[in-house]
Amino acid sequence: MAQLPWHTQLQQSLQQRRKAGLYRQTRQRQGEQSVEVVVDGQSFLSFTSNDYLGLASHPDVRAAFIDVASKEGVGSGAAHLLTGHSVHHQQLEQELAAFCQQQAVLLFSTGYMANMGVIDALMGRHDVVIQDKLNHASLLDGGRLSEAKQWRYAHNDMQQLQRRLDQTRDVGQRLIVSDGVFSMDGDLAPLPEIMALANQHRSAVLIDDAHGIGVLGPQGRGSVEHWQIAADNYPIIVGTFGKAFGTAGAFVAADEVVIETLRQHARSYIYTTAQPAAIAAATSVSLRLLQVESWRREKLQALIAQFRRGAIHLGLPLMDSPTAIQPVLMHDEHQAMAVGQSLEQQGILVGVIRPPTVPAGSARLRITFSALHEPEHVERLLSALDHACAH
Repeated sequence: MAQLPWHTQLQQSLQQRRKAGLYRQTRQRQGEQSVEVVVDGQSFLSFTSNDYLGLASHPDVRAAFIDVASKEGVGSGAAHLLTGHSVHHQQLEQELAAFCQQQAVLLFSTGYMANMGVIDALMGRHDVVIQDKLNHASLLDGGRLSEAKQWRYAHNDMQQLQRRLDQTRDVGQRLIVSDGVFSMDGDLAPLPEIMALANQHRSAVLIDDAHGIGVLGPQGRGSVEHWQIAADNYPIIVGTFGKAFGTAGAFVAADEVVIETLRQHARSYIYTTAQPAAIAAATSVSLRLLQVESWRREKLQALIAQFRRGAIHLGLPLMDSPTAIQPVLMHDEHQAMAVGQSLEQQGILVGVIRPPTVPAGSARLRITFSALHEPEHVERLLSALDHACAH
């Protein structure tokens, strides 16, 4: 049995975390990922998934995965730069480049690895990374991993971003980093203002559009399409497949020089096994579906509007989110846990988010919607919330 010399201190820390209502536990799902799931042996109507377009269990996506896996096996067997890069990976990179209206794309095995890899590969010790304070942990960790100096600005505060750029004008290269859609608040980064400041100060921009790609914009191209950014003014985009695409993995889209630099220097790309070819093939099908089946985005927006109308009528404390991520603020961690448990007793599953994932005093229910939800599901959720919050 492996045990650390400071075993007692770790045990005490875990006990304190449990007492504070911050303890996390793994739950076990049986069966397919959908809006109706079986977790720990109990059936739930789920509002916890990031499968925004309902593609994770789509028969065409499944069929593509099964077909390639049956012919080529499951594991890729090697890194991309050895023999792990299949024709399916290459095809997906080309299709994504065209979809994103960028010169090139590079695949990564996870979104976390993409964010860490791109920042570390592009920024050196004389450079500066300027990040939104509410950025995803992977972006913050990517900054920390690089040797660049780290600066932060208050959430979506463009005046403070302007000051940070003024304060760093005499350093090396500068990279502004932001989520496109913030995963815990559901709000959008003001991309036009960010790009204007970047152009004014000769800075680069990296947008993690994990929760925007596939969902925002008429064609699903994400934040750049939502904000109508001109193609010649695009930022570097990181997108993930585990959300709207319904598969797994991630990509970076940029010009050819950036992508080739990442291919040569991004350690989280070079020194890891490529994702299975079957995943790449399934993702190509998802990419086609999210473009031709725009009804999924339209239905999702209708469900979001229905929920917000009902929640406002009930007096629930919503956040300013136009996206599929709809947080309901709670007074503290214990209330959030109590409401979450009440919802579970009514057969409803939502995310209960507590510090340190969100700032202290901002515990919340993180409710997410999918195109597979129906209007009656939303009404059932609202009724359960009304009951849970009244007790």
